[in-house]
Amino acid sequence: MKLYDCKGAPNPRRMDIFLAEKGIDIEREQIDVFGGEHHSERFSKLNPACAVPVLELDDGEVIAESEAISRYFEEKQPQPSLMGEGARDQAVISMWNRRVEEGLLYAAQNYFHHATPGLKDEGRYRNAEWGEVNKKRTTDTMRWVDRELAERPYIAGDTYTIADITALCGVDFAAHIGIPIPDECQHLKAWHERVSARPSAKA
Repeated sequence: MKLYDCKGAPNPRRMDIFLAEKGIDIEREQIDVFGGEHHSERFSKLNPACAVPVLELDDGEVIAESEAISRYFEEKQPQPSLMGEGARDQAVISMWNRRVEEGLLYAAQNYFHHATPGLKDEGRYRNAEWGEVNKKRTTDTMRWVDRELAERPYIAGDTYTIADITALCGVDFAAHIGIPIPDECQHLKAWHERVSARPSAKA
């Protein structure tokens, strides 16, 4: 099997960290998203959504979307568990993963694509006002998560999960484009320092 990756892009980084936590090493092919390779005829045939990461299985089946690929590897190698064991834990982790995905990672990406030069891809629809709304949403979500982290060590509970991976990639990407953690969010800052110290964070 092969993972189509892009070093430096936040969504592929989620997959890199997840696999590092699992101790899984597979073949990778780098797709130059910053140079527009994801829109190439070859890659768009592989994934019509023109996005990475993408997992191509040995039988030719193609799985796109970070959470879907993560689910595949979680089922193949359940330990260490990153998506929960049992209906309750899986639901709570999925809930928080979706919240930080939408409120941190995707909101920051919307700001990047709409209110900054972004990837400078010509022809892309832009709405600067919508971008600024998402900048505020990003910081609002950081404050929400900070309040939650006053009660527990990790995003979804007492253990490190996929929700922490998504949140870390969201927070780091936001900082990279000029949306830092608010000064008053001390619980979020402590969490960020803790999860950034994990070896997988450098994957």
